[in-house]
Amino acid sequence: MEEGYDHGGDIYSQLVELDFSANINPLGLPAGVKEALNRCIAKGGCSVYPDSRCRGLRQALGAYYHVPESWILCGNGAADLIFGLAQALRPRRALLMAPSFSEYGKALLGAGCRTEYFYLKEEEGFVPDMDGFCRRIEEGAYELVFFCNPNNPTGISAGREEVLAAARACRRAGTFLAVDECFLEFLEDGREKSLIPCLAELTGVMVFGAFTKMYAMAGLRLGYALCRDEDVLGKMCGGRQPWPVSGPAQAAGEAALKEEAYRRESRRMIGRERQRLAEGIGRLGFRVYSSEANFLFFKDMGPGPDQWLCRALLEKGILIRGCGNYPGLDGSYYRVCVRCGEENQELLRKMEAAVQERRAGKWQNPS
Repeated sequence: MEEGYDHGGDIYSQLVELDFSANINPLGLPAGVKEALNRCIAKGGCSVYPDSRCRGLRQALGAYYHVPESWILCGNGAADLIFGLAQALRPRRALLMAPSFSEYGKALLGAGCRTEYFYLKEEEGFVPDMDGFCRRIEEGAYELVFFCNPNNPTGISAGREEVLAAARACRRAGTFLAVDECFLEFLEDGREKSLIPCLAELTGVMVFGAFTKMYAMAGLRLGYALCRDEDVLGKMCGGRQPWPVSGPAQAAGEAALKEEAYRRESRRMIGRERQRLAEGIGRLGFRVYSSEANFLFFKDMGPGPDQWLCRALLEKGILIRGCGNYPGLDGSYYRVCVRCGEENQELLRKMEAAVQERRAGKWQNPS
């Protein structure tokens, strides 16, 4: 049976000219990554088994983050490791913020875990109430907590001290904390908000990262987890297939870590375009929330059926992410990635045309 598509990026079952539904860096693969892939192919890297331990990549990640490579586990995207952690710990009760990335809940469901939600409030702009979150952790007798920083789909982040407070609450409660930092590199102050520099002081904490978003490597599937609890990493390794990361992906990851100029340019460009795009969407009558990442989260304030904007824009060749399937949201919420200037202007033009169509009555009927 064919499964439904729960995420952005479904450019395979429908005609799409511009994909704003997947939060991928619009600058594309860095030049150094392309060169590394070409070298890997030329040397026959696709014709031999990859290093099952990802030793070169783990060494490079260890140097990049200043942590021992024995604290690092690489996988087939961050989602692979999220599922691996749930299977390794097999928690009975877990806590998630809502809305947040849906794969946490799926991973927990697959591990037979009962999941509870800490709902973010619209009237507070979906800004995480970290004090309330910590109290809930200590009162709830949870075995696993996931926290996404910055959050997906809102793009709102928490500071390092706030996340450290959650880690301390988890330690007092005997709860394992998993922090997803896959979008943190898009923030100018991402390094200051990351929990990775504090891992040496923390037990029962894992941080996830990925090459997917910043380096536009979604098709290569490459993520990593950092944790000083090597017994937890060992349990994750014991339940997985022996070659989780391809040779080309490992070569690409090592090359990507050297792309400092690319990261700086990406942050500058996305910060500039995010502001312009947010202002443009706001002028069309939508409420735009304060994202710091490479995507924008907004609410439809006008009449119309759930997710009408998705259908209206798809008619015009543009795919966006409807957020009605996130716990805590309804069909009036949407997310779009930030692309390059002319592409963002094209989105705004098509959104304006869709709003005009609604005013003329086209999108009032849910049929």
